[in-house]
Amino acid sequence: MLSDRIATLVRSRLLLNSIYLIMRITRIAHTQQSQPKEDADLSLMKPLLIKYDHKPGSLIPLLQGTQELYGFLPSGAFKAISEATGIAPADIYGVATFYAQFRLSPVGKNIIKVCHGTACHVQNANAITDALKDHLGVNDGETTADGEFTLESVACLGCCSLAPVMMIGENTYGKLNGKSAVKILKEIKNQLCTNQPKAEK
Repeated sequence: MLSDRIATLVRSRLLLNSIYLIMRITRIAHTQQSQPKEDADLSLMKPLLIKYDHKPGSLIPLLQGTQELYGFLPSGAFKAISEATGIAPADIYGVATFYAQFRLSPVGKNIIKVCHGTACHVQNANAITDALKDHLGVNDGETTADGEFTLESVACLGCCSLAPVMMIGENTYGKLNGKSAVKILKEIKNQLCTNQPKAEK
C-alpha cells in the first residue's frame, strides 16, 4: 500500500538524519580533541566587527565573514563576536556547530567530500570513506599532516544518478568504490607533485 511505502520512506529519512547528526557530532568532538593551538590574528576581524556592531540578525554574516578571513572559525573569534553582538559565546558556538557550513579547525587545500545521502548510502558510501581514511591516515573531518587534504562526509551532493559520489575541490567523481576512490586520489596527488615548482639548486 502507498501509505506503508510513505511510512517506510519517512522512517528511512529519519534514520539517515540521525546518522548525519551523529557523524557531525563525532567529527566536532574529535576535532576539538585534536585541534592544535591556533595563532589567528584577530585584528583582521576589526572591519567586520565594526560593520555589524550590535546589528540585529548579524550573527550568521559575522560567522561567514570570519570564516572567509581565516578559512575556519578561530576559538578567539567567539569572544570578539560576542562583544560585538552581545550574544553569549556559548550561544554563538551553538550556532556555529549547528550549521555544517562552519568549520572549527583549519582545512586542507583540497577538500574531499564523500556523499552519504540516501542513494550513496545504500550504494555503500561507507566503504569509500573507510578506504580514503586508511589511505590518507586521517579520520572523518580531519586534515592530513601536510595540509593538502581534508576528508568530510556530507549529507548530499545532489548527484544521485552517479551514486556513490565524492567531490574533490570542484570536481565530481561517480560510480565509485573504495579502490577507485583511492586511485583517483593517488592521481590527484601525482598531479600536485608534478605541478609543484622545483627547488632551485
